[in-house]
Amino acid sequence: MKTLFELHKRRGLGLVVALFALLTSAQVSANGAIGDHVNNLQGHLGQYSEEVDWLVAKFGGVVDTYEKQGQKAVKSDALPEYWEEVDFHAAIETNHVPTYAAIWQGIFGVKQAIDSGAPAAEVREEQKKLNQALWQGLGAVKLAAQFQQKGLLAKVRTTEAEPTTAPETLDDIKHRLDRVVAKFAERLPEAATTIVHDTYLHRFEGIEGALIEQDAALVEDLEKDFNVTLPEALNGNASVDEVRKVVEAMQAKLDKARNLLLEADKKRKKVF
Repeated sequence: MKTLFELHKRRGLGLVVALFALLTSAQVSANGAIGDHVNNLQGHLGQYSEEVDWLVAKFGGVVDTYEKQGQKAVKSDALPEYWEEVDFHAAIETNHVPTYAAIWQGIFGVKQAIDSGAPAAEVREEQKKLNQALWQGLGAVKLAAQFQQKGLLAKVRTTEAEPTTAPETLDDIKHRLDRVVAKFAERLPEAATTIVHDTYLHRFEGIEGALIEQDAALVEDLEKDFNVTLPEALNGNASVDEVRKVVEAMQAKLDKARNLLLEADKKRKKVF
């Protein structure tokens, strides 16, 4: 059976814009296993560009229908379905989570405006923000492709892999926190909260003992973040940006913890 994108992909416009990027190391998609295409970004740039064109056209078509025929003629639930249909979804998620979250914010900005019966001009403004996020995402993926070709970008894991050392565990925790932001941006706060609790129980608790020996106050601070600060943000009225700030603060603490463990390991090796 052909996918929704395959049925419509020839309607794209062929526009290419490259903006900013923030590259991340290997991680698993917030939606589970991802395709191997993310490890050959350069070979799929044409496809990604075409998909962005298609998304812009599809989102624009929904807004056009809303403007001309009214709310009853529009199925706003189709908006997130279009986004999840394309491979570009995974390409941007694994290379620039902030822009990935911004795209979800844009999608729901358009959807909420339509669902609330907002004036067409307001819906157009939300659509403009969404399109900008899509082009920024494409730029991020293009830059990631350059780094990948030079061997400067870690290979993306397309299946879950258990970390084997404390530093690897801390890196994995940081990646999982990125996924928390992504899930929250998708308007799935319960799924985001589940990731937080699972990460605390199955990752952080396993290295707490070693960390307490280095900085007990830091461990206590992170425990509060995992069990109080972040869950409250996810289940309250916080925006995606506010949740991202909480996560970034936690990731900075995790970087400090990683450095402490690496230093402790060096000292042990010198002794023995």
